[in-house]
Amino acid sequence: MLRCALGFLISVFMTQAHAITVTDDSGASVTLTKPAERVVSLAPHVTELLFAAGGGARIVGAVTYSDYPKEAQAIPRVGDNKALDLERIVALHPDLIVVWRHGNAARQMDRLQALGIPIYFSEPKHLDDIAASIGKLGALLGTQTSAQAASNAFTRDIAQLRARYAQRPPVSVFYQVWDDPLMTLNRDNVFDEVIGLCGGVNVFAEEKPRVPTISTEAVLAANPEAIVTATPGATKPERTLPALDRWKRWPALTAVSRGNLFGIDGDLINRPTPRLALGAAELCRDLDAAREKRPK
Repeated sequence: MLRCALGFLISVFMTQAHAITVTDDSGASVTLTKPAERVVSLAPHVTELLFAAGGGARIVGAVTYSDYPKEAQAIPRVGDNKALDLERIVALHPDLIVVWRHGNAARQMDRLQALGIPIYFSEPKHLDDIAASIGKLGALLGTQTSAQAASNAFTRDIAQLRARYAQRPPVSVFYQVWDDPLMTLNRDNVFDEVIGLCGGVNVFAEEKPRVPTISTEAVLAANPEAIVTATPGATKPERTLPALDRWKRWPALTAVSRGNLFGIDGDLINRPTPRLALGAAELCRDLDAAREKRPK
């Protein structure tokens, strides 16, 4: 009897000793007794982060638009950001669910949490958070070596861009998230940091909320030197950008008069993943082009 009890205590101790605990982007602790082997991803950026961390083969379910890398397109779908197939998720027997804190429906999140499956909330708000997220997911997956390599590579790429561009003459930037209604981003998001990385200044950084609706008159008053928007998916920007054509009605607007209307692949700038370094590099080149167009 004593031997059995001792064996049980040793087993409990070993389980606790090998438990994995990380802090997610909501500030909550996520603990696993062993590395996750069956993961459900509930946001496209989460799928990319899991692959970057070396855990792509362990994703058993993902949401619509989880399309990168190519292998992600074959993962079974469990809904989208607006509606999740909870029965399908349960049937997949995941030992970890990674969700987008502000992207997935709050009511369904409550139901997911009631299942008792460990949940990691992902919402990187800063460039450093992306590198940290890769490392944390790697810890939960037991793929620390691959995760650390990807995290280091992203950190290096961002550091190189910052060293090259951050101290160049500032360029005022209006980032157009949507054209009807007209929407932008304030400083409380990762793309504002990318603008600063490139030596740009977000003209609506102080607006509220995070994605404020603004007026045409406000943009005209700000008179940005460059206007940037996201182009759909992985398509290359066309010579004419329909979403930005509206501004050509005001030829005196600096961004228009100097031809500084730029489109960047939305997948590279809207998802907080390692590919954001590619989007940042493209924005930096665009802002450099704007500097070159200044009157001598």
